[in-house]
Amino acid sequence: MPARLRAVPPTVLALGLAPLIAGCGGSGGTTTSSSHSAAAHRSHTTHRTAAATDVRLTYRPLYTLPAPLRDPATAALSGGRFAMVGGLDAADVSTSEVDVAGLHGILHTSTLSLAQHDAQAATLGDKVYVFGGGSATELSHILSYDPTGDAVTQVGALSVPQSDVAVTQAGSSAYIVGGFDGTNYLNTVVRWQPGSAPVVVGHLPVGLRYAAVAAAGGGLLIIGGSTPSAASSAIYRFDLTTHQVRQIGTLRHPITHGNAAVLGSMVYLVGGRGDLVNAQTPAVWAISPVTGHVTSAGRLPTPTSDAAVTTVGGAIVVAGGMSPATTLGSVGELVPASG
Repeated sequence: MPARLRAVPPTVLALGLAPLIAGCGGSGGTTTSSSHSAAAHRSHTTHRTAAATDVRLTYRPLYTLPAPLRDPATAALSGGRFAMVGGLDAADVSTSEVDVAGLHGILHTSTLSLAQHDAQAATLGDKVYVFGGGSATELSHILSYDPTGDAVTQVGALSVPQSDVAVTQAGSSAYIVGGFDGTNYLNTVVRWQPGSAPVVVGHLPVGLRYAAVAAAGGGLLIIGGSTPSAASSAIYRFDLTTHQVRQIGTLRHPITHGNAAVLGSMVYLVGGRGDLVNAQTPAVWAISPVTGHVTSAGRLPTPTSDAAVTTVGGAIVVAGGMSPATTLGSVGELVPASG
């Protein structure tokens, strides 16, 4: 069943995306996962930089969004900021909002010309790039959002329309992992750079939607997600040099709709859920990007999937998401536990 569109005023930006439920449903539900290893730096004296020995994280509440939100495309910006593009509101309606937020609240809001969700984003240079997503069918758009002037521009297209992707940044490239083309679960790892065409650089052993992905240790860590049969517990590593994919670990439970972020030398899997739409978890797991070893690292205050998760300075920001009962509006940060 397609998601309902929110009315959009005629003064909105010239380009955007539309909502999708039909292509983003099935075993996955409605979200996409990503991580953003290019963290924005900030000055915050109460936070120390995560070191290699930091594993345990503590959650600290920050503020509440003006409205509940889940499934936004999320990317870190400079100056302790992050962007959330589109998503779903509490009524399960796709939103056209683009929010630039900081550690104390929303700093700036603009609008896409059409509502969208189930896209994902990465920051390259000073721009946020949004990949795929959903309309009445899946989208192939690659959009550029410039936060300095609120300019949204289509700068390319994926080789096939796809939603439910996972996206991360490594060096000057964005990597788009898995997804759904309306019929098939995708197993591709795609590399894209501004000004170039997307290139398939690897294949997973199985098609994945809603995986969590992060770049660390010379590779991409691809965690969980939904396969055509069930949620996955596999942890794969894609080598950025050889382009080889191998499984290096296993989660203690299958998790889909989670999010990954890098802090120090570890990749953290934040929240997620099982196959059921109300099977959210509050768990936070630390995963070695070299060995795939999984360690319990903390808990969110509420079982949460489908949140906006990104690294900002010495913390992982967690905004919005879905609990077993409702869409969330809370914003908090996960910081290294003292002692």
